[in-house]
Amino acid sequence: MPSHPLRVAVVCSSNQNRSMEAHNILSKRGFEVRSFGTGTHVKLPGPAPDKPNVYDFKTTYEQMYNDLVRKDKELYTQNGILHMLDRNKRIKIRPERFQSCKDQFDLVITCEERVYDQVLEDLNSREQETFQTVHVINVDIQDNHEEATLGAFLICELCQCIQHTDDMENEMDELLQEFEEKSNRPFLHTVCFY
Repeated sequence: MPSHPLRVAVVCSSNQNRSMEAHNILSKRGFEVRSFGTGTHVKLPGPAPDKPNVYDFKTTYEQMYNDLVRKDKELYTQNGILHMLDRNKRIKIRPERFQSCKDQFDLVITCEERVYDQVLEDLNSREQETFQTVHVINVDIQDNHEEATLGAFLICELCQCIQHTDDMENEMDELLQEFEEKSNRPFLHTVCFY
């Protein structure tokens, strides 16, 4: 078992839905957790699929919320975006980009393969300083409210199991194989170094 609480990062594309739902659940379970996106901008659904609402990562959740209320309160209430932003602003002030964070984590969990690739690219481009290992795990989670909730509970269960392993380095592959079979989802896993 790690001698300190597991330091976890959860990463999706825009740090809005999947990573924030997992952040919410993990923090309530006592994990040291942060959440991130890897995109160049934050994108939220708009009035049409080809018209998303695009924000800079410096934009607060409160500002996004107010902007969408001003644009079309009924639409963004009905599609759940305002509810999601309301949850997000209670967790932290604004979305964050993984590539801008230099903190170290024991575990980085991504919510789609494209994000996994971006996280690995970023970690592998950093100058190694401490040679501390970080396990990067991907579990594909569709970007909708229901799947984000189910995925967050799966991520939480995985983190709880990892937290209670005696030897995370040697037990990880077996643990992930059990989770793949149980959840019927493929997991990707890579070890990187800081």
